[in-house]
Amino acid sequence: MDRAPGLSVRLKLTFSYAGFLMIAGVVLLGAFAVFLDGYRERAQDAGEIVIAPSGAELLRDFAPAAVGAIVFLLVFGFAGGWILAGRMLAPLTRITDATRTAARGSLSHRIELEGSQDEFRELADAFDGMLGRLEAHVAEQQRFAANVSHELRTPLAITQTLLDVARKDPNRESSELDERLRVVNARAIDLTEALLLLNRTDQRSFAREDVDLSLIVEEATEALLPLAEKHGVVIETSGDITPTTGSYALLLQLTTNLLHNAIVHNLPECGTVQVSTAVGPEDAVLAVENTGNKLSPHVVSTLTEPFQRGTQRIRSDHAGVGLGLAIAKSITQAHGGTLSLSPRAGGGLCVTVRLPATARQVS
Repeated sequence: MDRAPGLSVRLKLTFSYAGFLMIAGVVLLGAFAVFLDGYRERAQDAGEIVIAPSGAELLRDFAPAAVGAIVFLLVFGFAGGWILAGRMLAPLTRITDATRTAARGSLSHRIELEGSQDEFRELADAFDGMLGRLEAHVAEQQRFAANVSHELRTPLAITQTLLDVARKDPNRESSELDERLRVVNARAIDLTEALLLLNRTDQRSFAREDVDLSLIVEEATEALLPLAEKHGVVIETSGDITPTTGSYALLLQLTTNLLHNAIVHNLPECGTVQVSTAVGPEDAVLAVENTGNKLSPHVVSTLTEPFQRGTQRIRSDHAGVGLGLAIAKSITQAHGGTLSLSPRAGGGLCVTVRLPATARQVS
């Protein structure tokens, strides 16, 4: 939610402390002046010798000192209020940092606020408890997805072997049903492997190394060149050495998914795919742009959802399992990067991946 800029809570508390302190000082000085003037009048009425100054003398002699005292109280109130407000709001700053860490996908962080029980400690403890329950729930879901995927691999592999044996049997005539079963089983195997990969990237359990995105683009392009030729798509690559840090295998999978998506969701003929890598001041950029049908911003915003395929959810021989962009987004986030999609004016899609730069690149 966009909000108008305003004063921080710490500054508001500082103004409050200083204002209340200055008002208390003014009231105290005024009460002292009234008391002294009343004392002089009572002494005069009683016929006593008056040693208190007159009102004019009191104003002349006491006003500069009173003004100096008020200015001192104002400065002291600002300085003391700023320090006190900072100490009071320090736990809130830790809670805010923990919230931002959790929003980035890390649920293992805990606030663990020290000190005696108060409102801030109650809030921090409640937040830690919520993070613990969320982490346990997410871990349970990930284990379930991994276990189901692992359990499905064996029967699917056996089915695929039986279909391949039946297909190659010289004494048996191959039918269209056999081919359809083989395709469906292969798709189920691809889906299982994709779910395992998605679960792996969500857990961020992979080793990191220095890699070059331009070399990854070359390898992915070479692997998908036959598919591009089959669909009549021309792949154009550009860019110099683009270093970053991460898993070579996962970044290759990321690039392959983006390229595959750009090839199969293209024009029926004479389509193009442009792949470029670039080095930014603080990041390494991979951009994949392809021609194709015009897409609305609403449709583009849903493409990274699992099992989404453009404007339809239909299956075809090259549609994949609908997890290509979802896996690409998950791999990008696991590497601390961002993936953004935007429709091209002439039709098609532009996907931009920004990954953190290496320490050498930043320096």
